[in-house]
Amino acid sequence: MTDKQTVRLAAVGDTHIRKTSQGALQAMLASVNEQADILLLCGDLTDYGLVEEAQVLARELTAAVRIPMVGVLGNHDYESGQQVELCKILAEAGVKLLDGETCEIKGVGFAGAKGFAGGFGRATLGAWGEPSIKTFVQAALDETLKFESALARLRTRKRVALLHYAPVRGTVEGEPAEIFPWLGTSRLEEPLNRYPVDVVFHGHAHSGAPEGRTQGGVRVFNVAMPLLKSLYPDRPPLRLFELSTEQPAELGASLGHIAV
Repeated sequence: MTDKQTVRLAAVGDTHIRKTSQGALQAMLASVNEQADILLLCGDLTDYGLVEEAQVLARELTAAVRIPMVGVLGNHDYESGQQVELCKILAEAGVKLLDGETCEIKGVGFAGAKGFAGGFGRATLGAWGEPSIKTFVQAALDETLKFESALARLRTRKRVALLHYAPVRGTVEGEPAEIFPWLGTSRLEEPLNRYPVDVVFHGHAHSGAPEGRTQGGVRVFNVAMPLLKSLYPDRPPLRLFELSTEQPAELGASLGHIAV
């Protein structure tokens, strides 16, 4: 039995479900109900953002998952302009999708948004020059404000942030340096420094690093499924993390692995 003062999270992103992916998540989800209390989905849930792909994913989740699910969309989920329909299908399957909203489950507050690109640190793209550049930067600012608004509304003792894009450079290390600006932005870290959380989960960086930290020391986990598969080929590609009222403690990189 799980300690009432403990909430176990299982997180994954970048499942990239296609029309032909029926059954693709069965092995990963086989033990999730016993190993976790909440499943977190960090964007790029579908490959082309198609309704048919969302329907496949919904069937996978409905068949296997009996615990609460919270998630955000990723850039791939917007590819076909059907994101509204995707949200409806996944909501009917039991997924609480956050786009600048919050929710509370088992005493844990969740704040989530997709996030956006733009680069990190001194290399962050500024709103200067052509209108197209200003439009791009404004999109990053809009996502950041949406994310910050959600974080500011959290009132629970335990708090978790969900993104698709990376808020820190540390978790994109390992990717080609040329594409760092497209994997996330430091702008998303700024709200986390003002409204600290216990842990942050994101995806998107398939070849990045599994863990980084914000300037304030908050742990940030990259849970892109391709990354977890490559790092832990003998384990289900899920990041498990345990939240305690005393101190957050990581369970392990995947189901069935408990850190000691």
